[in-house]
Amino acid sequence: MSSHPELPRISVVTPSFNQGPYLERTIRSVIDQRYPNLEYSIIDGGSTDESVDIIKKYERHLAYWVSEPDQGQANAINKGLARATGTVLAWLNSDDYYLPGTLDTVGTAALEHPEASAFVGIGEMVDSAGKVIARLAPPPVVTLETLFHWQDQGDFLQPSCFFRDIAWGAIGSLDESIHIAVDVDLWMRMAKAGCSFRTIDRVLSQALSHPNAKTIAYRNLMSVDCAIVTIRHGGERVARRILEDMAIRLSWAEPNLEKILSHPLVKLVTPMASLFMKPAARRRDTVPRWLHR
Repeated sequence: MSSHPELPRISVVTPSFNQGPYLERTIRSVIDQRYPNLEYSIIDGGSTDESVDIIKKYERHLAYWVSEPDQGQANAINKGLARATGTVLAWLNSDDYYLPGTLDTVGTAALEHPEASAFVGIGEMVDSAGKVIARLAPPPVVTLETLFHWQDQGDFLQPSCFFRDIAWGAIGSLDESIHIAVDVDLWMRMAKAGCSFRTIDRVLSQALSHPNAKTIAYRNLMSVDCAIVTIRHGGERVARRILEDMAIRLSWAEPNLEKILSHPLVKLVTPMASLFMKPAARRRDTVPRWLHR
């Protein structure tokens, strides 16, 4: 930990809803940084699992926490950042983790580069055993054009990005109408507003890949969401190619699906499977609340 007495206050917000199995590790990854000027808040969406007990266990380390129904991830983050007093801001989802020294690295970068509006480091995707399955580094220079290519060459992990309060104040809060690509929309709005991104050549965070993670469970929805956001900000050419590639994959899959469904063995088990699928079908009528976390 740096001994620099002027390290900026960093405000971190964790949105959470029924993420008890992962939440404690997330909390510990923040408070174990021992960053001397930290403001940490947790906005829980009214969890019914063990989340509130975990939050209470660490509430002496928190600037603020609440557990109440909300309108999803973006709404929770907006609520938390509206209370933030730091000059550097970030959110850390309840199944993501900071690596040791992350906040000190970001705080030092903020001091050394006052011209930068945002700071982006390397991020890792890990499995439940902690094995690194992917490493995502930002491009050397982050621009609106590189962000248009988010899904093929310009992406970086959201928990490895921090931004100044003045940038947040200049562009407004997260768009709560977006299901998944709220971070991509924010970065694009920052780039369009002239905010500069400073890249950091260090792994700052890890994101846990598990079946309930929204980017895993709703991979196609994530792609569509990113494409819509890209079009909104002027990247129609890039988004069109992404959507055309998806359409080709779906067109290829459709006849193969028909072959599978027409197989005699599938026809035999379909009546039994339908008994178990009816509850799931009803659940698909609405977007599950955990999609927003």
